[in-house]
Amino acid sequence: MDEKIAPHIDELTMALGDISKEEISTELKKLLKYRVPLDEAKKILKNKYSPGSSNTVKVKDLSVGSNGIDISGRIIDIVEKTVSIQGEQRTIFSGTLGDETGICSFTCWDDLSLSSGDVIRVKNAYTRLWNNRPELYFGKRSTLIHLQDSDLPDIEQLSHSNLKKLGEIVPADVIASSVVLIVEMYHREIMLKGEEVTVVEGVVADETAKLPFTSWVPLGKLDIGDYVRFEGAAVRIFRGLPSINFNDKTTFKEVDPDGLPFTMDSVSRSGSPIAIEQILEKDGMFDVTVKGNVISVRSGSGLIERCPVCNRVTQKSACRSHGDVECLVDMRIKAILDDGTGAIHLMLNRELSEAIYGKAMEEVEKMAHTSMSEDAVFEDMKKILTGRYLAARGNSSKNEFGVSLVARSVWVPDDDIQERIDELLERMGEGCDE
Repeated sequence: MDEKIAPHIDELTMALGDISKEEISTELKKLLKYRVPLDEAKKILKNKYSPGSSNTVKVKDLSVGSNGIDISGRIIDIVEKTVSIQGEQRTIFSGTLGDETGICSFTCWDDLSLSSGDVIRVKNAYTRLWNNRPELYFGKRSTLIHLQDSDLPDIEQLSHSNLKKLGEIVPADVIASSVVLIVEMYHREIMLKGEEVTVVEGVVADETAKLPFTSWVPLGKLDIGDYVRFEGAAVRIFRGLPSINFNDKTTFKEVDPDGLPFTMDSVSRSGSPIAIEQILEKDGMFDVTVKGNVISVRSGSGLIERCPVCNRVTQKSACRSHGDVECLVDMRIKAILDDGTGAIHLMLNRELSEAIYGKAMEEVEKMAHTSMSEDAVFEDMKKILTGRYLAARGNSSKNEFGVSLVARSVWVPDDDIQERIDELLERMGEGCDE
């Protein structure tokens, strides 16, 4: 390995000037030992040793892949763990850290004698993706300063009384408190450790957003239409989309809706369409509406087959989880929707595909049978849908292939064409002015 990294050590030595080659070599090898990618390890060392490289951030600003972070907060809780790294047993310290903007998870690689309640400032920390969220990391190569206890609110206030709007909850948050309206609620039986457990699921809303929730504890008399203040709920992230988890540490209190800027009527209406570029800036959004033109119908659209057990799309009548199965025939549309500010993948199920495509499942199956090719359906979809102007409402998420919107509803907007032309010309004019 020494021969492979030698040129990189030389590069860092030249870039960092006063730092010895031996120290750089030791630090780089340590990072590589813990499977930090080489390019990332070099960035970390440059951020560590370059003067003025730290950037001050709040918890709400944390994102995956940030280096040289300067952050202050109060330790909410901390536990000692033993983990195995490349066969070597290592003691680490993990927990949660909060400031006035939120609470995040952290891992400390070394024993820095931290305790719950400590108010600290960490320089040269960094973030990595863990449990679908950015997690804060620091250790001996970081600088840690203990601050005054009065510099931040106490643990109770940070954990429970720091209210956020739903639209302000970010992937870094692990705990959240808010005032919301329950707009959907239903009970579901699940098996947990061999026992049947009832969980409550649904959707809560305020004037800024809607988010799904799951409650692992009874909600008493709370029901759809109730306004409630919850404190100390856990935040879970799936494909960039936050969800609220109520547990035995969460407290609830019904509140008077007078003076609140949202009602059941206002949160139930479809929100105004937002620019696709706004969706692309986030890892996930719940219940958003977009408009745009279909610029492409993607491969995988048309007639498909699904596994009757797990509902996954099968290939040649084989499910990757259940092997050869008696497949169920289904239909879907995978399209690219573009509004001039950006483009997203639009996913339509059978019901929505029939509505927009204009042909029922039975008609589509006859087309495929007559032509003796399922590609005939795909080609027909492309001919009919490419260029169509559509509006869609659903949830967006981000993965390695880009941002997708799984639609709950889709329709042809009744926008005035002249208004759209005027809007486009205005945007083009603004671009020319710049």
